[in-house]
Amino acid sequence: MLAKILIAWCLVAATVIIHAVGLVMLLVPVLHSRLRPDHPFWSVMWLVIQTAWCLILLHLAEIAVWGLFYWWQQCLPDVESSFYFAGVTYTTLGYGDLVLPKAWRLFGPIEGLTGILMCGLSTGFFFAMMSRIYGSRLEAKAR
Repeated sequence: MLAKILIAWCLVAATVIIHAVGLVMLLVPVLHSRLRPDHPFWSVMWLVIQTAWCLILLHLAEIAVWGLFYWWQQCLPDVESSFYFAGVTYTTLGYGDLVLPKAWRLFGPIEGLTGILMCGLSTGFFFAMMSRIYGSRLEAKAR
């Protein structure tokens, strides 16, 4: 049991590393963006759309780590089931149509908690990005 918990923590660490590296890579273009609130609406929206795409790809990569692990350990019948279960669990949908074997069932809640945290980081990133774009307008009005 202790060995499996250690494995789960390694999967959590891998997920966090993927997300952190991805956010740092996304941060560079956002910080260098010259977009301001007075720019055309679609210029700002294009940056938001690109950011959303990148964040979704990050989450899919993280889900893939969990799915590959489930497939490698033969926790589920096939690769499609492994990826499906990982996605449903990471996003906390939890349909319940697939479940892990008893020996691995603690991985579900750990993956779900990890997914919540990573989605929270993505939400925070979006908030910071929009604050950077629209913060200058608020500062100008305050003066």
